[in-house]
Amino acid sequence: MSPLRWDVLLAGFVLSLPVLALGMRGDLTVEEMTTRILWCLAAGWGAVALLRLASTPRTVSGPKAKPRPVAEAVEPSFEDSEPTPAP
Repeated sequence: MSPLRWDVLLAGFVLSLPVLALGMRGDLTVEEMTTRILWCLAAGWGAVALLRLASTPRTVSGPKAKPRPVAEAVEPSFEDSEPTPAP
């Protein structure tokens, strides 16, 4: 997975918003901001990779599962039942 995909860049941008805010306020130098923004991009890549891994369905690599046999409908047998009295 490329680190320059749109979803990775979007996640990295969202994670870098506090870093940008601290830089605008003057708490971080430009060098510190640059280093931390790269870490935010790496964290975005990791988060997207984890979400993609968790959201993909499992594939069965073994033999195909045999379909279960359908139970045949058993009709009631009238031989064993008691006769009903006539009215």
